Amino acid sequence: MPHEDEQPRYLRPVSTAATLNFAATLAQSARLWKDLDPTFAAQCLEKAEIAWKAALKHPEIYAEYTPGSGGPGGGPYNDNYTGDEFYWAACELYVTTGKSEYKDYLMNSPHYLEMPAKMSGINEDDGLWGCFTWGTTQGLGTITLALVENGLPSTEIQKARSNISKAADAWLANIEDQGYRLPIKQAETEQGGYPWGSNSFILNQMIVMAYAHDFTGNSKYVDGMQDGMSYLLGRNALDQSYVTGYGERALQNPHDRFWTPQTSKKFPAPPPGMIAGGPNSRFEDPTIIAAVNKTIPPQKCYFDHTDSWSTNEITVNWNAPFAWVTAYLDENQSVKPPVTYGDCNGDGKVNSTDVTALRRYVLKMNMDIKVENADVNEDGKINSTDFAILKRYVLKEISTLPYK
Repeated sequence: MPHEDEQPRYLRPVSTAATLNFAATLAQSARLWKDLDPTFAAQCLEKAEIAWKAALKHPEIYAEYTPGSGGPGGGPYNDNYTGDEFYWAACELYVTTGKSEYKDYLMNSPHYLEMPAKMSGINEDDGLWGCFTWGTTQGLGTITLALVENGLPSTEIQKARSNISKAADAWLANIEDQGYRLPIKQAETEQGGYPWGSNSFILNQMIVMAYAHDFTGNSKYVDGMQDGMSYLLGRNALDQSYVTGYGERALQNPHDRFWTPQTSKKFPAPPPGMIAGGPNSRFEDPTIIAAVNKTIPPQKCYFDHTDSWSTNEITVNWNAPFAWVTAYLDENQSVKPPVTYGDCNGDGKVNSTDVTALRRYVLKMNMDIKVENADVNEDGKINSTDFAILKRYVLKEISTLPYK
């Protein structure tokens, strides 16, 4: 049991990146707790600003990777670029305090209003499809600026929201381009394939899709989220649900410190609803190396075994977004696509071709039309009246649809 573990625990050195993560998180916490616990909120803000000043004073204390720096119990989490963390922290502090020093900093950042669709030039995330990770954080700052009321001009806020939608659109294109309809593609790096925690990249993309839906009202983003969730729950090359307790081939043996009955019957089975990191084609633990042939496709580089810590780990940084997107999809499952009245053939235009299609439908010559678009008078029926109205609209005798 954890309390019986006598192995030594290690205290890592401070770093600028970790200090800025602390500042950003505490600044956001100050907003969230302001009305619930003002004393605690004030303490959060005080510590956030102290951390910001410390990072400015020591901007280049990096969490470096050296052989063996991972040590027992975890990896090094090396990060030798902090421009993204400075931007995120400045965004959170500005929105919380309104102070010009933070506004000036974020507006002069090279990451201002950025939402990556594919990460580039930053640490080990370079070339990976996605928006943010523990080492790439600028997208988090942009979400805050787009979401929370602040003093930026409305045109700038709209630009942030537009950048969020553009990133989501890039991932929707990925979905359409792949047989299993997932928003990530293989990494555009020398290694290629899928990275450690590939499922978390999909989950974070789904969060951004959700905000794109909130900002635009377009249901295509919820559809994209549904595609991502379908992949995670089993519509993938392995026919594998990466979630405990859900699916015919659900995750059984995650890598965890506690839910690990495969190690010993003394330990409990995982509860339903935990998600694993998923395929990782970099073969980073001995168990996956022994179990899987390195020539197989990247999406199959996964092993449901408690010792496969590079593919089957359950962590907070992918179970938290999993909880978030699951709740969002539950709340938005009844979203209906927008109706384009008169576009009977679904080509995005309303013209004489639609008139012909509707005429053939009414005459029962062709039943293949977009029914929801054809009811141009919204009476719940599709008949000759709709045909007459649509014909008048195309001839410009009436100017708007629906027409009642």
